[in-house]
Amino acid sequence: MRYIIIGAGAVGGSIGGRLAESGHDVVLVARGAHHAALRDHGLRLTTPDGTRVHRPPVVERPDELELRPDDVLLLSVKTQDSTAALDAWSVRPVDGGGTAGERLPLVCAQNGVESERLALRRFRHVYAMCVWLPATHVEPGVVSAGGTPYTGTLHIGRYPSGTDETAARIAADLEKSRILAPVVPDPMRWKYGKLIANLANAVEAVSGRLLTDEARALAARTQAEGRAVLAAAGVEAVSAAEQDEVRARMTFDPYAVPEGGGGSSWQSLSRGTGTIESDYLNGEIALLGRSHGVATPVNEALQRVANSFARERRPAGSLPVGELLRIIDAGA
Repeated sequence: MRYIIIGAGAVGGSIGGRLAESGHDVVLVARGAHHAALRDHGLRLTTPDGTRVHRPPVVERPDELELRPDDVLLLSVKTQDSTAALDAWSVRPVDGGGTAGERLPLVCAQNGVESERLALRRFRHVYAMCVWLPATHVEPGVVSAGGTPYTGTLHIGRYPSGTDETAARIAADLEKSRILAPVVPDPMRWKYGKLIANLANAVEAVSGRLLTDEARALAARTQAEGRAVLAAAGVEAVSAAEQDEVRARMTFDPYAVPEGGGGSSWQSLSRGTGTIESDYLNGEIALLGRSHGVATPVNEALQRVANSFARERRPAGSLPVGELLRIIDAGA
């Protein structure tokens, strides 16, 4: 199997680098300065066991690559970029006939729960992947992943549910690459649990790490709203105890992340991308809340503030948490 990593940032770069390191066939897909750095200097991946440079093929667009029947497309762009990526890759021809959307498996290795629905409109064979992989990408060509002894845990299963041989083969390749990959029949249950955890990303992105009691209390408020909404919607999510059991199999080494680290939303602001995934994290809770009559003032406010930060390219962590609280409470 050849792995096409569509979005070779923090998560995609970590997965692609580990797969390449263990001898698997990998192609990285990236844009702009990151693409140029990967093409010219390779992927510099730092983990607790050292720094290595991997030089798999790198492309910027689907038409630069001939697709093969044994390809696996692993989508790891932010959800706000999913539609464009899915449109571009689904129509590409595959050697022997048919298109990628008709023939190839597509794995959504992303936060949030929307990309799988988007993918299923374009691909016949969609797999959901819940990503527990602490990694950072803020400099072109450079990715740091601090998990040890495993780089991450990636629960995988068919979307919307079920397992098959393809999921098992992908999991086996990941397990050989120092990444835990449980094959589960209910991957979205894991992704909804991760969604609740990710609701605090916006707090970290705009106000910095959750080091104070105020910040931690605000994060808890966002997650309490999220749990109330999922309960009203009848959506099952893994419990905190189940998540803790997964995390117990790996620890985080901060010295492996020289950039200082930070969640995916913090990284988007740090890179000045102009977009952020809050519409598909806090915004998902707002959408479900409106659909089921549950008020979500904290998540709605965080969605607005985070989007404003991204549009205006304001520095990550530059809004004091006390001021953020005033904005939220005024709106509520």
